[in-house]
Amino acid sequence: MKKIRVGVIGCGSIAQHRHLPEYQVNPNVELTAVCDINQERAIETAEKYGVLSYTDFNELLKSGEVDAVSVCTPNYLHAPITIAALEAGLHVLCEKPMATSKEEAEAMIAAAEKNGKKLMIGHNQRFVPSHQKARKLIANGEAGRIYSFRTAFGHGGPEGWSVDGKESWFFEKEKAFVGAMGDLGVHKTDLLRYVLGEEIVEVGAFVETNAKDFADVDDNAVCVLKTESGIIGTLAASWAYTGKEDNSTIIYGEKAILRLEDDPINSLVVQYSNGEVVKYELGKIQSNEAGGQNNTHVIEHFVNAILLDEEPAVPGEEGMKSLEVILGALKSNETKQIVKVR
Repeated sequence: MKKIRVGVIGCGSIAQHRHLPEYQVNPNVELTAVCDINQERAIETAEKYGVLSYTDFNELLKSGEVDAVSVCTPNYLHAPITIAALEAGLHVLCEKPMATSKEEAEAMIAAAEKNGKKLMIGHNQRFVPSHQKARKLIANGEAGRIYSFRTAFGHGGPEGWSVDGKESWFFEKEKAFVGAMGDLGVHKTDLLRYVLGEEIVEVGAFVETNAKDFADVDDNAVCVLKTESGIIGTLAASWAYTGKEDNSTIIYGEKAILRLEDDPINSLVVQYSNGEVVKYELGKIQSNEAGGQNNTHVIEHFVNAILLDEEPAVPGEEGMKSLEVILGALKSNETKQIVKVR
């Protein structure tokens, strides 16, 4: 089988820790190029992987050296680069949040459709075994009617993870557009939509910058969400959980409570209303911390979608629906009103 030639645009931490290593070990991929506006970083990464280096993404797109690209740039560049790549006839895996507005997201989806190319958004929480198991249990009625949930994603902030530390684009509003809500909150909105099998229709939120005085984006957010069937719950996204990362979700149902990634050993614990407790040891969630699972499965799903000519596991439409919840949260914080999402 012919290998897919892939280029990675943006050589920061997400590319170095996730995309590049996962492409490198995928038997159906030939990693051929990298691109970064920081020439030194581009050359260093290219030498490490034995590939071509570019500082201008347009040159890479026109090079004829790639069939597909990962877009791992600051958030404000996701849409323009993705659209340019799709127009150049390439498949695109774009990091989250997919765009900075609904209009941008729609333009990305339209470009993929027009050019007959795959567009996938890197929402890796869908591929965590505990999350997939919980989705099945809820869908088959194991938990009964779902009443409520709470989900959190927080850690000490990107300065401990980004290649640029405190100087990272993550903290600059023009480049990031949104802080912890875009970095972490959008992951959890996507997870809730996936696990519950329902759309989020209303959101109320407090979105603050209160932990990092050097940042001009949010670092702490708490949202109240309501789904189409009336399930209500909370979502917290934070760059101020300094002691330990929290990546947990608890779902409260009529027949059971499902605890996802809430226990250090059992990644899913189901507490039934009759007193029975079932523990599932399904392997750790992907994490920036030591001991976290490293294969996010995002790359293999993207590659398989191209090879098998199937719809990607997280197509642009799904990325847009999760983005819309974040946009709604920002609007709610500004207007001090509950915002209808759809």
